[in-house]
Amino acid sequence: MSTFSRTIQTIEQGIIQGLHPGAQLYISLKGETLFDDAFGEARPGVPMTRDSLPIWMSAGKPIAAIAIAQLLDQHKLNLDDRVAQYIPRFAQHGKAPITIRHLLLHTAGFRGPMGSFESGSWESQIDKACALKLEPHWTPGDKAGYHPGSSWFILGELIRILDGRPYDQYVREEIFVPLGEEDAWVGMPLDRWESYGDRIAPTHITDPAQKNVVTKLNDAEIAVLPRPGANARGPIRSLAKVYESLRLVDSATKGGTGIPAFVSRLKLQPQTVRDFTARHRAGMFDHTFKCVLDWGLGFLLDSKQYAGEHPYGYGAHASTATFGHSGNQCSCAFLDPQYDLVVAWLCNGMCGDEAHNVRQSAINTAIYSDLGLVPSPGTPGEG
Repeated sequence: MSTFSRTIQTIEQGIIQGLHPGAQLYISLKGETLFDDAFGEARPGVPMTRDSLPIWMSAGKPIAAIAIAQLLDQHKLNLDDRVAQYIPRFAQHGKAPITIRHLLLHTAGFRGPMGSFESGSWESQIDKACALKLEPHWTPGDKAGYHPGSSWFILGELIRILDGRPYDQYVREEIFVPLGEEDAWVGMPLDRWESYGDRIAPTHITDPAQKNVVTKLNDAEIAVLPRPGANARGPIRSLAKVYESLRLVDSATKGGTGIPAFVSRLKLQPQTVRDFTARHRAGMFDHTFKCVLDWGLGFLLDSKQYAGEHPYGYGAHASTATFGHSGNQCSCAFLDPQYDLVVAWLCNGMCGDEAHNVRQSAINTAIYSDLGLVPSPGTPGEG
């Protein structure tokens, strides 16, 4: 079994360099947990543990996508339904043509301005998102640009309307708790925040250029309101367990079922999992990240086949089928189906985009190297 020496060295070197005070790392291969541990400190004098609860930032976005997939399997929606069919006021300012599919593919064209960590009620956030204008010269579906927060509030509202439960309650009862992840949240009640005490792990600004930035992402007030695109929180293994639930393994190894028990616990059909993690947006320039990125339905797909820099990638050795999502300057989670590999990690220091992209590539590449999953040149399906 791998000792993960390169991976551990990479994370610990980041601590020495001041990129992050601490980190959590989870790795499983073919359903077997190989690593689930933590490094460094959550805050000065408080160790980071495998049970600490850091914020995942945008790495929690696929939780909303999975909820939409569940409602699709329940025949409560179609992906090409217009959003305004369910939220009529959303149609204002040119947004009537936008569909649920456009939201999941980041091709809707109402990126903002709208911050993910603004104060206010759920209703006020939905009002703000509905009041946004379709961006000039943007035909939904024909142009792409990552939506940090706006569209994810709308997805959360669709889930609330179609199911009847608030978004935070829905994801607890239909995703986290069925997987046994009682300490995972998107929106955390104040009494639970207080009862967790030192298990709440803040995220630190370690980028010298941003050291004076005032952030609310560690505030209890901000944690209470569910923010589908930004404030999922829990041990990073909780996010890994979500990806493990999306494993579609060889039917010959599972008595002909083709899926492990975890998938049924999320009430997803195998074909729905395949559809959501397939390439739906391919070769399109992303006007937010300023590069070409491929997307599934709510999942970022490995895109290193395109020339240029690609932020939030899965490392040099990930296969082209790899899907997942990362969080702003702090976290990464993915499933590589070619190797049946699930990885989730979080570093609690936001060190700046450039330094983080180097850190992310180094950690992910080291994991594959430690596992010996480095394809030979010309290997079919290599990343």
